[in-house]
Amino acid sequence: MLKIYTLATCDSCRSATKWLKAQGIAHAEQAIRETPPSVAELRLMLAAYDGEIRKLFNTAGRDYRDQQLGEKLPALSVDAALGLLENNGNLVKRPFVIGGGVHLVGFNAATWADAFGQR
Repeated sequence: MLKIYTLATCDSCRSATKWLKAQGIAHAEQAIRETPPSVAELRLMLAAYDGEIRKLFNTAGRDYRDQQLGEKLPALSVDAALGLLENNGNLVKRPFVIGGGVHLVGFNAATWADAFGQR
């Protein structure tokens, strides 16, 4: 089953779940703050984004800025970066969608339509 990690107050997350419903795509919604993606899911997403760890981070978020990850991230090991994401859902780029061969972070209707074969 397709899993989408969301935050209730996130406009992109609301748009994404609305889009999934409009397309009739079954999915399970997960609260990203309370239950961030697992390391296994993060590793799958990282592979889908060609190892670009920064793409998995919510770089516009307060936690990212407060921890000065913009400066620290390049020096972190992949395991350390994934550990940060696994333990703090605020750091994860959202929405975070995984399952059924689909791996997406962020919401862009055209990209999602391509990923889900809706064009």
